[in-house]
Amino acid sequence: MKNIAVIGAGVMGHGAAQLFAQVGYNVRIQARRESSLEQARELITNSLNIMVEKEMLTQEVMDQTLANITYTTELLEAIQDADFVLESIPENLELKLDTYEIIESVVSKKTIIASNTSTFPLKDLTQKAKHPERFIITHYFNPPQIVPVVEIARFEKTDEQVVQTTYDLMKEIGKSPVVLKKEVTGFIVNRVQVAFLRECFNLIEQGVCTAEDIDIAVKGSMGFKWAFCGPMESQDLAGLQTTQAMVHNIEQELSNTREVPTFLKEMVANEELGIRSNKGFYDYDDNGAKAIHTRDDNFLDLLKLMQQKAGKKEEVSSAK
Repeated sequence: MKNIAVIGAGVMGHGAAQLFAQVGYNVRIQARRESSLEQARELITNSLNIMVEKEMLTQEVMDQTLANITYTTELLEAIQDADFVLESIPENLELKLDTYEIIESVVSKKTIIASNTSTFPLKDLTQKAKHPERFIITHYFNPPQIVPVVEIARFEKTDEQVVQTTYDLMKEIGKSPVVLKKEVTGFIVNRVQVAFLRECFNLIEQGVCTAEDIDIAVKGSMGFKWAFCGPMESQDLAGLQTTQAMVHNIEQELSNTREVPTFLKEMVANEELGIRSNKGFYDYDDNGAKAIHTRDDNFLDLLKLMQQKAGKKEEVSSAK
């Protein structure tokens, strides 16, 4: 592979494009508006600058990364000679299908077409595809240039070599890919996240605690542990007999609602949308700019620590 096309220059698109460019790929980012491309260019530059400041990249790597990226509003120009196409456009099925039709009319039969969707299954995305076997889902997490995991989803028509090549590519750009054995709505992370949020919302509705209380509790317990010791490993270390007792004692009291909580519906109806409206569970005065900067700064510190630990493990393995 040499050429990567990223269709969509939003939060997910520009972050993924940065990763491909960092390891030397020629990357073309396409968006319909020039203003979107300018914003993507600025965000990528700022992201790389922070990584240089934190000594996670050299200035030379940053300069080469920026040189590896070109920007265009023309879809046909972006996908010309592309070996891997990442679609990261809005979650509109008809728009995606129209885009795929154009892509398939231009690219090689060997070109892999990946979607960052978290909404549509591959059977829907490939309903008009000439070569459905080369379609796959690579689901990144925001911010994609920092958060390590990418979920790889396939379906019964996906070629095994496409899965392997995509997995290897994700590893090459520094991600921690997880390949789902079967396709399910929400994949792994969002299913777990929604189940978790359901109980958080239930605790708020029952007046047990506030949103801030939940954040403090989770960041100082599960969040503290899970970065290096996931939930399944944590149970092993605690003892599965303890886990069994805990589940038995608590599960009957947990929420099993299938409804969006009333207070959340009311917040959205009242335009309390989080950083987009400067009010959500917390208040903001800058569209969340400070909160996002703080989040990304902390995420980068954690990523740097994880990379250092991984490097030490490799050194030990090599010595053996």
